[in-house]
Amino acid sequence: MASINPYLIFNGNCEEAFLFYQSVFGGEFPYIGRFNDMPPAEGNPILSEEDGNRIMHVTLPISDGYVLMGSDSNSASGEVAFGANVSLSINAKSKEEADKLFNGLSAGGSVTMPMNQTFWGAYFGMFADKFGIHWMVNFDENENN
Repeated sequence: MASINPYLIFNGNCEEAFLFYQSVFGGEFPYIGRFNDMPPAEGNPILSEEDGNRIMHVTLPISDGYVLMGSDSNSASGEVAFGANVSLSINAKSKEEADKLFNGLSAGGSVTMPMNQTFWGAYFGMFADKFGIHWMVNFDENENN
């Protein structure tokens, strides 16, 4: 079965963001590559030192079968526009895990809905982290009964 892996694009602070996410989820980066690691190819513009040091691709496994991936924009691709059109949804295995993830990821961010029991029977909250990425954290107690 195919899996869906969220891919996040940043304007030069991908490494900072992924170090933050690693501090919450744990784990190691199986791969982290910079634009200056790319082999020279015909038609590829020579990047500035600043662009060359930006993240070309990074992966961070966050649980079995799920990987958070990301990269930076560069002068050739242009700045990426952030909006509220993307949210990452996490289904926690316990209320305690939901609180840990919510509190860790929302640190320095903007909470739009604190963790609370919902009318649909889940423990749920929403926020934008300090990098402007929107998250939803959910623990469905009914699935564990």
